[in-house]
Order: sequence, then C-alpha cells, then structure tokens
Amino acid sequence: MAQEFGTFGRMNRRRLLAGAAGTAAASALWSGRFSPVRAQDETVTVGIVTSVSGPLATYGAQYLEGLEIGLNYATGGTGAINGKKIEFDIQDDTGVPDVAVNAAKELIGEGVMLLAGSVVSGVALQVAPIAEQNGVLFISGPAATDALTGINPYTFRSGRQTWQDITTSAAFLDDLDGKNVVVFAQDTAFGQANVGAITTVYGEKGANVEGLLVAADAAEFTPFAQQVVDKSPDLLFVAWAGATATAMWTALDNQGVLDSSPVVTGLDIRLSYPIFGPAAEKISFLSHYVYQAPAEDNEANAFLIAETEAKDTLPDLFHPDGFAAAQLIVQALAENEADDVDGMIGALEGFSYTGPKGAMTVRAEDHAHLQPMFQVKLVADGDSFEPEVLATLAPDDVAPPVMG
Repeated sequence: MAQEFGTFGRMNRRRLLAGAAGTAAASALWSGRFSPVRAQDETVTVGIVTSVSGPLATYGAQYLEGLEIGLNYATGGTGAINGKKIEFDIQDDTGVPDVAVNAAKELIGEGVMLLAGSVVSGVALQVAPIAEQNGVLFISGPAATDALTGINPYTFRSGRQTWQDITTSAAFLDDLDGKNVVVFAQDTAFGQANVGAITTVYGEKGANVEGLLVAADAAEFTPFAQQVVDKSPDLLFVAWAGATATAMWTALDNQGVLDSSPVVTGLDIRLSYPIFGPAAEKISFLSHYVYQAPAEDNEANAFLIAETEAKDTLPDLFHPDGFAAAQLIVQALAENEADDVDGMIGALEGFSYTGPKGAMTVRAEDHAHLQPMFQVKLVADGDSFEPEVLATLAPDDVAPPVMG
C-alpha cells in the first residue's frame, strides 16, 4: 500500500532535527547537499537509511514520524541526551539494497557511528554486514526477516520479526496435525522468511507446508489465485507487503479462495483495511500493532496517540518501530559517547523498557526484540473497518529461538 506521505514522498536526503523544533523541521524539504556536524559537543548525528520513496514509502513515512515522536517522548521534548542534540540525517534507500549500502557507506565515511532504518528486509540484510565491517551500530526498523537476529554483534532491531508473526498466527488454530498449509507470498526476503518460519513453526505441529511464491514485480494475480484453488489447502497463509496488495486480495476473492479455505494473514496499515471489503470477516489477522491493543495505562502509546491525533491522523502499523528506535537510540547514548560503539552495544543488550506496544526487551544473546503480539479481526464501522482485539500474546509466548 505504498503511497507518498506529505513532503516525504520526493525527498532524497535531508536533515531532521528532533525535539521541540522537530515537527517544523520535518515539514521543510532539503535542497542541495550539506555536511552535517558529526558528534561534536553540541550535536550527535544518527544516520537514517530507509524508504522515503519506492514500493514501501508509506511504511517508511510511518517509521520516520514515529521516530520523531519517540525522540520527543524519550528526551522529554528536548531532543537531546546529556546536553547533546540528536540530529537525524535521513537518506532515501528507495527500497533498493545497493542504494542503501551506498548511503550507509557515505554516512560512515562522514563519521556517523550509529545507523537506523530499513523497512525492506533485503535492504537490512545488506546494511547489517556493512555495520559489522565498519564497527558501527545498526538498529534496523520494520524489516521483519528472521535472518537479522543474531547476524552480528552490531545489529539490533526496533520492530518485530517474522517468527513472532508466524507464532501469533499459529495460536489461532487448535490442531495443525496432518493439515496442508499453503503460504502465498512475494518472492522476496520477507516472503521467503515467512515460508521458512511457517515450515518450521507449523511443521513442528504436524502440518505439511508448501510455499507459493510470486515475483515481487507481478501485477496480475489471477493465475496464482487459481493455483491456490487447485491445491485446496486446509489453511492459506498470506504474507504480502506493498502497493500490489489490493490487486492480490481482489484476485483471491474473485477466484473464490476466501470462501474455499480458511485464511490467516498479517493486518497491514490502516489504508489497507478497505481492500478486503465484505471478505474481511472471513479472515483471521495477526497484528504487529493497532493503537487500540496496548493497555490503557501505557504512557508511551498514549503519547503516540496524542501526537498523531494532533496532526489529524492515528498511529499506524509502523509508528511503534520508529518510536522504539528513538528509545533505543537514547538508551545507547545515555551513558556513552557516539563513537563508543562497544559501550552502546552493552547499553542495549538486555535493555527492557515500555514502548507503545507494551513491555519490550532486547535479548542479550542475539538481539531479538521481544515484544507482545496481537490477534484481531476487522469489523464494519460505517463505510470502513476498525480492528477488534481478540487476544494479546505475551513476549515470551512468541519469542523466537535464540540464534547464533
């Protein structure tokens, strides 16, 4: 469901100042190149490499807005830690790994020791080795591939991972023993990770799992929907991201897939809710985040809701990943200089805190980001839909196995 989001849509690179001036700065386009201050007494620069344009630009926009709001929350509105202003140097990776790698190298060459971002799994998997090779900290964002967990000592994540999605979906079903499961997904790192995780998680429960992968640039889905019908699975798991979701769901519905097999999928961003139409109530949704799910006494979530409502919007799927990234950045810098990467790593390993989703922990052994997950359904609300929370799964109940 990638769309342009305000002035983010056509930006190549710009500086985003945090704190009280953050919102105003975020509305101004950068024009021309610049050389930002690097970790001097008054400023610490954090490199943000994420999708500002490209197929997942909407995800990137939510991440960036959450990042700004989260930094204001984590610093009490000052945008500073230990008297040093935190500045985000944002570079657009366009969703292309090579572009992201070049951007990361450029930032590192300019002296940046802390990177964050990555909406696309394939991008994050290319940036992580660059961080290790250059000894810099990397906090990946919404990129969900399990392969990031334990990939190296320098890589962390502010979002969830595929294993947590899959384990949440498995909890919908009482008995998978002997069932035939088809995973319908894009042939990307994200889709492949879903096939792998479902094969493992569902396979342990006795299911037979088959992947049906579709080229990421495919635009016509009727033939693939017909393949699903022909396979007649006991369960169809759909793993999809990006602008082609509407066409994909339309094809599945038109071919009768949603009426012939139980369907489980992840709940996407709010803009995607209408694409299901009347079929929405036939689908079971695992959810990374909906703003209605966390406990009412969660101050971080309340802050996120208030700040987005002030802009006439609501928190969406990947706002918490940006928000949590800011909390992790502040934790890393709270007692360390920006060039003390070992110190920042130590500050994050084992760190427990409350993010918008609830209780979060960075597992020291492999940097998995333990967090609650949710099960929801969509219910009609006038001409649109709203999520109704069915269950909250505790972090330990969906924790991935320790890697590395």
